[in-house]
Amino acid sequence: MSKKSKKRWLGEPEKHDYPAAESYLSLLYDEKTAAKCAKALSRAPMTSFAAKDIFRASQLPLLGITNSHVRKNHMKIVAGKKLSPLLLVRDPSHGKLVIADGYHRMCAVYLFDEDTPVPCKIV
Repeated sequence: MSKKSKKRWLGEPEKHDYPAAESYLSLLYDEKTAAKCAKALSRAPMTSFAAKDIFRASQLPLLGITNSHVRKNHMKIVAGKKLSPLLLVRDPSHGKLVIADGYHRMCAVYLFDEDTPVPCKIV
């Protein structure tokens, strides 16, 4: 990961990211599976992937700066504030990656540089 990219991110996801991820995952999976994924994410090691690869694997649309959450994260980047890493779940049964927490952060960073390494935890 480049020094410039490291400066944009916290070393670990924030504590409130895990319940947020579990809440989102409970919309996709049963509660037991969602809880299991959130617990696994909390124990997973940090890694990183290029922003463009995360988007391709997630098959999600890129939200623009007109989205209020993307704009808020964009402003954090401009102000030099660090963002929380993403929480990702592999969903091989659907052939895609689930961004369990951090979709708006991902969009904001992608708008700056699609090649930037994005820190994350993945299970």
